[in-house]
Amino acid sequence: MIKEIVTDRIAPLEVPLTHVVRAGDYVYLSGQIAVRADGTLVTNDFAEETRAVLENLKAGVEAAGGTLADVCKTTVFLLNATLFDPMNAVYREYFAKPYPARATIVAPLSNPDLRIEIEAVAYIPESK
Repeated sequence: MIKEIVTDRIAPLEVPLTHVVRAGDYVYLSGQIAVRADGTLVTNDFAEETRAVLENLKAGVEAAGGTLADVCKTTVFLLNATLFDPMNAVYREYFAKPYPARATIVAPLSNPDLRIEIEAVAYIPESK
């Protein structure tokens, strides 16, 4: 059974998606963008944009009863390859070894003001 997990720490969006979904012991987090809970878009500084995305992921995982240490897979979407190293610098602030498995894809994003989006899968047993 799939269960929606709701948190007010992630801004609602006007698109047909659920930010966080639990399916058994796995928690799936939709691609998070740099929008704060109050709806403010973070676009002025790439490091801060990346932190805003990762804070949304953190909020979603915590709402499901876990921590970022429970994240087993991420997919990072970057606007261009020059952002790879700056993204990794901030990513290391949030994740420690063993790092989640990860794919990084360079692609245009849905909002032309955005440079990064990250989706994740976490393993958080329902009995935790």
